[in-house]
Amino acid sequence: MKLFGRREKPIGEILSGGESAIANKEVEGLSLGQIVRRRFFRHRAAVMALFLLSSVIVFVMTALETKIGPIRIPGWWKWTVEDIPELRFEDCPGGTIGCPTLSVNPFSNFGLGTHPFGQDDIGRDYFALVMNGARRSLMIMFIIGFLAGFIGVVVGSISGFYGGIVDAVLMRLVDFMQTVPIIIVAAVIGKTAGRVGPVFLALFLGLLTWTGLARLIRAQFLSLRELEFVDAARVAGASNARIAFKHILPNAIGQIIVSVTLIMAGAILTETALSYLGFGVVAPDVSLGLLISEFQTSFTTRPWLFWWPGFFIITIALCVNFIGDGLRDAFDPRQRRRISKKDRLKAKIEVKAGA
Repeated sequence: MKLFGRREKPIGEILSGGESAIANKEVEGLSLGQIVRRRFFRHRAAVMALFLLSSVIVFVMTALETKIGPIRIPGWWKWTVEDIPELRFEDCPGGTIGCPTLSVNPFSNFGLGTHPFGQDDIGRDYFALVMNGARRSLMIMFIIGFLAGFIGVVVGSISGFYGGIVDAVLMRLVDFMQTVPIIIVAAVIGKTAGRVGPVFLALFLGLLTWTGLARLIRAQFLSLRELEFVDAARVAGASNARIAFKHILPNAIGQIIVSVTLIMAGAILTETALSYLGFGVVAPDVSLGLLISEFQTSFTTRPWLFWWPGFFIITIALCVNFIGDGLRDAFDPRQRRRISKKDRLKAKIEVKAGA
């Protein structure tokens, strides 16, 4: 049987091959990018995490006014972190102040209210503070992921491609950095960098978190450089830089993407821990970890001051981890595919229709 000029396997051969045969027939004729995209979007947890993370980013970035040089983009929320409205006392349990006005009961007064996340000790809107803190934490996470990914890829690529003394020197540098407790070095650096600003804190943390990725890329290069396509590129006259970054590196892109997502998930937790301990972002800047640290004495009386920063920290970290899991499964050709009954039935119908 032929379909679009290709000889199709008989139904008995396809179905007897089990899940692997059905999966291979499903991706037959597709490029690597199409196969990865199809596998990723069938990973329900990863797709839901991607949608949730995108929603959180859009929600956070559009809530408050954004300043880009002389350009000001207004936000949809009425309060800012500089506004100090009057503290509310009414309807607050136990004589507390600044309780949240958020109502999630669809059968009564559903809505955000004046201060949905409550107010801090001096009356500032806590929703605006959490949105501003989430912005800073997201910015730090992306900067650390980009910087650590870039340094790790460059160092790992050079070390694995050239080998010899270059590999020995670079790997000893990696060994030295991995023997130093990162959290202690980050705390020492963060004590100074946090006062300068969250961007400098993210840059310094990015310089400390690339070692694991470098080792992973080195291992990939050591195995890929011995394959036939590398020899063919050398015979064709390609330079070492072109072979390394145009031929070998694209074959390791899956491992790079997955590792960077895991670095980003760890970055936001590291920033939170440092800010909570007082070695990260410091006032007047705001981050989610700093908000938890500032209001730790109010845990028993006003727990909502912990709920919302913690909720965003957990949500962002879990979403990034789930996305990384989905990308790992999509890029790994050895990952065992689970073929659903719908896929089996579709394969039977397609083969029978062309028989």
